[in-house]
This record gives sequence, structure tokens and C-alpha cells, in this order.
Amino acid sequence: MPAYPFTFRAAVLEESRRPLVVQPVTFPGPLLPGQVLVKVHFTGICGKQLEEIAAPGGPDPFLPHMLGHEGSGLVVDVGPGVRKTRPGDKVVLHWLKGSGMDAPTPWYVQGDRRINAGWITTFNEYAVAPENRVTPIPADTDLALACLLGCGVTTGVGVIIEELKVKPGESVAVVGCGGVGLNAVQGAALVQADPIIAVDTNTSSLDLAMQFGATHAVNARQEDPVAVVRHLTAGRGAQFVVVVVGSPVGIEMAVELGRCPGTVILVAPPKGMTIAVDPFALHMRRTITGSYGGGTFPDESIPAYLALHAKGRLKLRELISAEYPLDRINDAIAALQAGQPGRCVIRL
Repeated sequence: MPAYPFTFRAAVLEESRRPLVVQPVTFPGPLLPGQVLVKVHFTGICGKQLEEIAAPGGPDPFLPHMLGHEGSGLVVDVGPGVRKTRPGDKVVLHWLKGSGMDAPTPWYVQGDRRINAGWITTFNEYAVAPENRVTPIPADTDLALACLLGCGVTTGVGVIIEELKVKPGESVAVVGCGGVGLNAVQGAALVQADPIIAVDTNTSSLDLAMQFGATHAVNARQEDPVAVVRHLTAGRGAQFVVVVVGSPVGIEMAVELGRCPGTVILVAPPKGMTIAVDPFALHMRRTITGSYGGGTFPDESIPAYLALHAKGRLKLRELISAEYPLDRINDAIAALQAGQPGRCVIRL
């Protein structure tokens, strides 16, 4: 058990649209009821963090603040009432609620100023999180892979299995083949969808999508995705379209890939944008809906996906395109912004 207060390093967003600043942050302690202290070993970087840094919705009222919502590590200490985990456990940290106690957001300081944080942050060497946002995992689990289960894998695979409930032989188009999109592709392959059509503007991401189970790849810079998808689906469009892109034009194009009747599901779209859709297609029963974390219940989904990985049915290591130390987190962010395929992970 650590002696409180104690200090550790964290990557802090001090200004919007500026690099994160790796600096010391102090947790005064003690832990409140329901709180868990985790030594973070690895974290992924999600598109939502890039969005938070870019602040497309206007001024950020919470600066300075800590970031990150998928990670893995070891439990160091638990607050009163915590029963789900204990010191020494390996855990996944995730933004979706699982079982266990909820708790207030942690109080971090630097001198006389507060460093803001939500219920879960992972760009930091230590994290205080509610019991319901940590899930214990087997002691032999590779923590570098486990961090991906905090968001990217569970969201992407969960969209297919938990939310859309795709059946064998049904057609799926995935628009945007970054970390979440690749997992939607491999989720579709897992349930034997056909065809599985990957759409992106990045050739490297499309090559990776083919390795993850896509049957066809469409480069939207070189081909008309609507024409190609309709050709591959006997003119009808895909029964399910998973949309993991952030531009209105990209989302509008993706919607047009869908069949009537059929379902288009938007995964983590940016706030504050509007799109134009054909109301007659809605009349003809094209459903447009949103995903909330892939319909994941972490206590069930994380162990299940780890078991699939152990059986060789779910790729995890292949998702990791690069690993960076915390001091180089801005290099990792820049790589993702430049279109590096897969998922970058940060080693803390």
C-alpha cells in the first residue's frame, strides 16, 4: 500500500490543439469508498482522445485535464467497500461501467491547482478509478494486449456481435478501418459474415483489414464505394454498415452503402455536426442508429474476448502498430493523426 500523498507522471492537456505535457501530478489520498488505485502499465490511444485534444466543439472548460480511457495494469490499493478486485490483480481499465461500486472522480493536484480527470484516465503512471470501471483478468495475461480491451476491441467486435447481432452470410461494410474499424472487421469474420467490405482512404489500413478478415477492400480515393458495394451485393447495398469516420461527407457516403431495409450504425461520431440523409430511404426502412461502446458489458465481454484470443480466433497483437514510452506520447498521437494503421500503445 502506498504512502499518501504520492506523485507520479501524467500526460496532461494544458491547452487545446497543443501537445500534451508530461509532468508530475499528485494524488493526495486516501482512496474514497469504491475507488481503486491501479499502476498503469499500458494504454491505447483512441480517436476520442484526438478529438478532445482538437476541441472541435469549442473551448474546453476542464483544462488542464488528464486523458485516456483504455488501459491495463496492476491493482495497488482499494478503497472501502471494494470487493471485485484486490491488490496484485491484473486489470483492464475501461470507460464503460461494469459491476461494482461507482465512486467520485479522483482529485489530482499540482501545487495549489487541480488537474481535472474523469472517472477513467490512462495517460498516467497511476490511475484512481471506480470499482465498476476495472475488470480483473487472468494473471498470465499480456498487459500490452489487455489494454486494447478497454475500448477498441470491445467496441468494434461488440458492434457486430452484441448490437447488430450479425448472422453468417449477412453482408457487412465497415467504413473507417482504424483501431475500432479493424475490430468490427474481425468481429464480422468471427460470425462468418459475407461479404465483409472494408472502406478507407488509407492503403495500409485496407491491407490490414484484409488480414483481419475482410473479403474486399475499397479505397475511397480511387473508387466509388457506393458503386462497388452495390456491385458486391447484387445491387442492394450492405445489410449492415459500421461507420467509424468523423467527417459529415464520409458519414453521408457511408449511409448510402446501406440496404433498405438494413442498418447503419455510427460509432463515436463527433459532437455538434449535422448530416443530410434521404428521408425516403428511412421510409423504406433503412435504420440509422448509434453504438454505445459496442453494447459491451465489460465483466462478460473482456474475459470472453481474451478466451477467443487464447484459442487463436481473435487477433490482438496484430492490432499494435507501434509501442511508445510515455515521454513520446505526442509522437504516437502524431503518428495516428498522420494515418498510421492499427493501434499505438503507450508503455508506462
